[in-house]
Amino acid sequence: MSEKINEKPSGSRVNTAVRLINRVIRYMLHYYKIPFLIVVICILITAIATVVGATFPQTLIDDHITPMLESGSRDFSSLASDLIRLVCIMATGVITAFTYNRIMVNVSQGTMRHLRDDLFRRMESLPIKYFDTHAHGDIMSVYTNDVDTLRQLLSQSIPQIINSVISMIATLITMIVLNPFLTVISILTACVMLLVTANFSKLSGKYYVRQQIDLGAVDGFIEEMLDGQKVVKVFCHEQ
Repeated sequence: MSEKINEKPSGSRVNTAVRLINRVIRYMLHYYKIPFLIVVICILITAIATVVGATFPQTLIDDHITPMLESGSRDFSSLASDLIRLVCIMATGVITAFTYNRIMVNVSQGTMRHLRDDLFRRMESLPIKYFDTHAHGDIMSVYTNDVDTLRQLLSQSIPQIINSVISMIATLITMIVLNPFLTVISILTACVMLLVTANFSKLSGKYYVRQQIDLGAVDGFIEEMLDGQKVVKVFCHEQ
């Protein structure tokens, strides 16, 4: 099985990964459509707050420090009001970040509970032949390791992807407004980094699949050896 997976072309693996992610997201939205919508809104607010905080030093220098140095004024009222506004925006970003992370914990754990229930119901309908031809530990690995991998995808990877996309769009718009020339240089640099990352992903993807297969085989061996200790001892098959 692992050899067949490794023999698939990279494009096929990418398409399979995309289909898998879409299937997981659809499964999650079936149970948690409204909470996930709230998560997306919170991520949007968090990204905007982050961009505002990153661009505030320019406002601080251009609108406050430079005019005060030129005029010799010591009136800090406008600066204080902007600082208070910035603190409110950043506090809102922190609250929304905590909110979407907290919601995603409930969403991911609830989705995994539904998935395990569906897996168990499906397994109850399988014939005895299936359990005779599959290691028990490998089956348990599906419930533990594979499902936990999906939990990490839902609770960490998907929110990070959404957050990164929104932050990139907001940052790109801000960069174009501030300096188009430096924006082009940054985009070219990002393209190079993206190309390198994509190549590394292609190399590591097949090893990650092989890792999950080997992990299931190890769990299967351990499960059978521990459950069958009496049989092993009785027939002197310790080796």
